[in-house]
Amino acid sequence: MELRSVEELMDLLYACRGTRDLPERGRPPVDLHDHALRTAALLRRGRPADKELQVAGLVQPVGGLLWPGDPAGRAGQTAGAVRALLGERVSRLLRDRPGRGVPADDDVLALRQATEEGRTAGFDAGVLEDWRTVLELLAARNSRLGAVD
Repeated sequence: MELRSVEELMDLLYACRGTRDLPERGRPPVDLHDHALRTAALLRRGRPADKELQVAGLVQPVGGLLWPGDPAGRAGQTAGAVRALLGERVSRLLRDRPGRGVPADDDVLALRQATEEGRTAGFDAGVLEDWRTVLELLAARNSRLGAVD
């Protein structure tokens, strides 16, 4: 599966509302939509200029909706689904996970930390529509870069 438009991605993110991930290692499941917003908001606070990192946090829960029975392969599948739309860096951030033989860089570690904190953080993370412009800007930039290659 490959996402081709911001509208398609927004639809998937909206569809995450009310969908809970599978519990991991004794942790309770979380609502994927709320988790996406909290993770992205935490990354926005910590790295306000890094839109690609924020968007990686926002879109990673889509994998839980699309591939609910495959937690191990979900990161790679989500990375592949967004690569054409959001670019190689967002895809790499989603794909690379510490502890899988991949050396973890600071960005991957920041994403992992925000993902964990976003599971239990209790704050108003805004609404999904707040992210549309950022997604559109990244998609437009990526399509221009892809046209140059």
